[in-house]
Amino acid sequence: MNMIKYGFILLALVAVTIGCQPNVEQTPCDPTPVTLKAPQAEITALKQYIDSNKIAATADDRGFYYTIQAPGSGAKPTVCSTVTVNYAGKLTNGNTFDSANGITFGLNQLILGWQEGIPLISAGGSITLYLPPSLAYGSQAQSGIPANSILIFKIDLIRID
Repeated sequence: MNMIKYGFILLALVAVTIGCQPNVEQTPCDPTPVTLKAPQAEITALKQYIDSNKIAATADDRGFYYTIQAPGSGAKPTVCSTVTVNYAGKLTNGNTFDSANGITFGLNQLILGWQEGIPLISAGGSITLYLPPSLAYGSQAQSGIPANSILIFKIDLIRID
């Protein structure tokens, strides 16, 4: 009887130990650059914002605008890179909805606009991204971000891993 009791305890301990192991198998990152293009209506609305505020920004074929304050130097990140950044995110009314310093992300885990925009600069670089909703949070409202918002991100690329 004690042998059976200890057998069950050992079996339970093994099951808990196996269940607590980190998931070693992860889906490999696809290094193919993102090529999603924003709908024309969003591009038109974003262009209107850029023009009416006299912002000197470059239009990207995918439907966002950007201004590179500093290009940085060295290799540029890919969508599979891990990046460390300082950033501030604002709405078009100037309200800051999020910011952080020295935060590290897997680029492929971020919104499409970041996946498309950050690879335009190298480590040490700085960029401002003007993103249409479909390259940001789309029709999903987020904390402090209304649905279908144009977003502005000032990003300093500190490091690429």
